Amino acid sequence: MRTKLFSYLNLDSDVENFDSIHATIERDINFKGTNLWILSFAIIVASVGLNMNSTAVIIGAMLISPLMGPINGMGYSIATYNLPLFRRSLKNFLFAVAASLVASTLYFVISPVSTAHSELLARTSPTIYDVIIAFFGGMAGVVAISSRFKGNVIPGVAIATALMPPLCTAGYGLATGQFVYFFGAFYLFTINTVYIAISSVVISQILKFPIRTVVEEKEKKRINQWITVIIIITLIPSLYFGYELVQRERFNENADRFIKSVSIIEGNYLLNQDVNPGKRTIRLVYWGNSLSEKQKRSIIERASSFSLDSSLIQLEQGFSLLDEKKNVDEISKLNSEINRLKMVLSKKEQDADSLRIRLEIGKQLLTEVKAFYPQVTTCSYAEAKSYDDSTKKYVQEPLVIFISRKEDFSTADRAKLQTWLKNRLNNKTARAYFETRK
Repeated sequence: MRTKLFSYLNLDSDVENFDSIHATIERDINFKGTNLWILSFAIIVASVGLNMNSTAVIIGAMLISPLMGPINGMGYSIATYNLPLFRRSLKNFLFAVAASLVASTLYFVISPVSTAHSELLARTSPTIYDVIIAFFGGMAGVVAISSRFKGNVIPGVAIATALMPPLCTAGYGLATGQFVYFFGAFYLFTINTVYIAISSVVISQILKFPIRTVVEEKEKKRINQWITVIIIITLIPSLYFGYELVQRERFNENADRFIKSVSIIEGNYLLNQDVNPGKRTIRLVYWGNSLSEKQKRSIIERASSFSLDSSLIQLEQGFSLLDEKKNVDEISKLNSEINRLKMVLSKKEQDADSLRIRLEIGKQLLTEVKAFYPQVTTCSYAEAKSYDDSTKKYVQEPLVIFISRKEDFSTADRAKLQTWLKNRLNNKTARAYFETRK
């Protein structure tokens, strides 16, 4: 059983010739000719996609970007202790990074659109989840490069690990002087770079790529120490940011449930709320009868039921005697909100009345029909949707079942009851069914 399991997990049978793998990695390292032109185009495409907030364009830039080449080269050269190849990979990688930063910065300097859209902001707050994506995405990429069956893994890895967008976002930060964006995006790019390279190291060692250079044990140990240091330095901030992300999401969920529970407080209506997950504060603005101290304490104390610190709840009364214009505006808002709530309550009452009436229809029909047809002992009422395959629409049809426990319904009785039912319900689609249970 264990041997069979290992045979499924074994990669050796699918691994490409080591010389071919080495040649592929060496070829993709260089940024000249075709790769240089493709890099230039990818930079512009990614920058425009971020500027226009176009997800499709950004994905296109990820697919055509050749940045994975030197990163895989660095990981492969570290795993095989090929320092000359590592230097070449690092040199080409730094050149690509510098070119991308310069080009994207120049683009955003001259672009008339400087708004930070959602696609751009998404690249400024890396977390531990980005580490996981980069590491396992990189492993998939290296396995695909090493395999004789490439498939469509490489494009998928390019999209998942997203090297080009954070680099162009860093250029946006430089162009607009928003260095928080620059450092956040560049840190995300660093995470992707480091953990894709580390995944290359891991797979290269698992597949036992041959060491092509002579290296001393002391040098190997020093390289391994440097790898450990880089992994730790890159990982620690992402753990903190990941923890902060989880806390913010949890705070938002708790705040949302808390706000719904205090939207109406004894004649006071919640007009506005402001939830700040960064500062962990909740600001609530009420309108209506002035909140008493008792009501304020009740609202603040209720926060603890939703795992919220009561000291973070800020309560404000929307009405201000010092600002007449504001009072008029607030009164208008209050009237609109009151009218809306009245309409909502009226609609709910109508729905409830309609439901109660429908529940009683069967009972009413039974009472009325027994006066003429005493053999009817049970009456069931329901509304069904009748679909027409030519129009793909449905018609709501009342269905009534009359049950007799004494004698069968004659044909004449059935016809009379059917006609009576349609007139009684004022619905020509109403249908009557008859059943005898003796």
